[in-house]
Amino acid sequence: MLTTRLDFIPSQDEEVFSVVPVAPAVFLLRGEDPQSEPYVSKTANLRRRLQRLIGLPTERSKRLNLRDRVRWIEFTPTGSDFESGFRLYRLLRLVFPNTYSSRLRLRFAPLIKLHLENEYPRASLTARLGRLNGRNLYYGPFASRAAAEKFMNDSLDFFKMRRCVDDLHPDPAFPGCIYSEMKMCLAPCFKGCTDAEYHSEVARVQAYFGSGGDSLVREISAQRDQASVDLRFEDASAVHARLEKLKPVLGQLPDIVREINQLSGLVVQPSAAAGSVALFRIDAGRISGPGTFFIQSPEHSKSQSMESRVEEAVAAIALAESRTSLETMEHLAILKRWYYRSSRVGEIFLADGKGELPMRRVVRGIARVYRGEKQQTAVPELNENQFR
Repeated sequence: MLTTRLDFIPSQDEEVFSVVPVAPAVFLLRGEDPQSEPYVSKTANLRRRLQRLIGLPTERSKRLNLRDRVRWIEFTPTGSDFESGFRLYRLLRLVFPNTYSSRLRLRFAPLIKLHLENEYPRASLTARLGRLNGRNLYYGPFASRAAAEKFMNDSLDFFKMRRCVDDLHPDPAFPGCIYSEMKMCLAPCFKGCTDAEYHSEVARVQAYFGSGGDSLVREISAQRDQASVDLRFEDASAVHARLEKLKPVLGQLPDIVREINQLSGLVVQPSAAAGSVALFRIDAGRISGPGTFFIQSPEHSKSQSMESRVEEAVAAIALAESRTSLETMEHLAILKRWYYRSSRVGEIFLADGKGELPMRRVVRGIARVYRGEKQQTAVPELNENQFR
């Protein structure tokens, strides 16, 4: 998994340090004893970090020094903190399969869960994925639980799906709750609606979360336009006010929030290799890569367009083997930690509903990352066109 391996002999440490790059890297230190635990970490400056760990110790220093215990040094140079974090995650999973989670301290991403396996579906917040082949749907990742909860609650105000958490056993004698009193729930708990009507409302909620709110925008816009055609101008004004109320709700939604099974895209990062950038595939929330994309085309393919070269490079990246819910949660945690930084290096491009990347934007993004232009975290902006 690591690309370079060096023997370490304390008496010849200067020769080793001269070979080690002054660059970011993920590294591992091993001792002679095969039963001993290796030292695994990442660093922004590999040579300086190794000099501290296995160089001559200073007198009375309390710093960790492994000079007399290390026999081999293994490392891989990295081009960005995102790459370092992802490579460290994979290395720790391999070396410490039972304890890597506590070493990484990953904070799982908050998600909205649509409980479609329940007889009367509802929505809730979670940081845990269930069975990947189950009927329940998950939407995210959100920056925080508070952000996910606010978006979910504000969104559900536009629907009449239940918000109670109990498994329902409909009984006409049941008194209902505050939401049914306020006409904000169809009240399946006391047969306030038929099962077909309730599941139709759930389908609207599912379409809303799946489309990032576009389905409701289209629905309300159509109602407003029809009211105008029928000369019911007061009704049209009321419907338009509802559309205006929806704007700030959708303004809370980051672009990366998707149904997890549909969360696909491409992350472009600086590369440790000269003249190139690093590409990471995102497929159903799982990260694959990195793949190295060289900016200059080889002699034999100069006639090939940049877009087609990028497509080939993306297709050549082996898909992540993670097939468990836990691994997907870990990948989402890594992606979330990078995406929601106040300032981040690199860019992300999300696939559309058909799974296709915006290749022209990707090519321009690759050029920006290669030139080292600073990329700020995008603040969610309202798309005014969707409200017209």
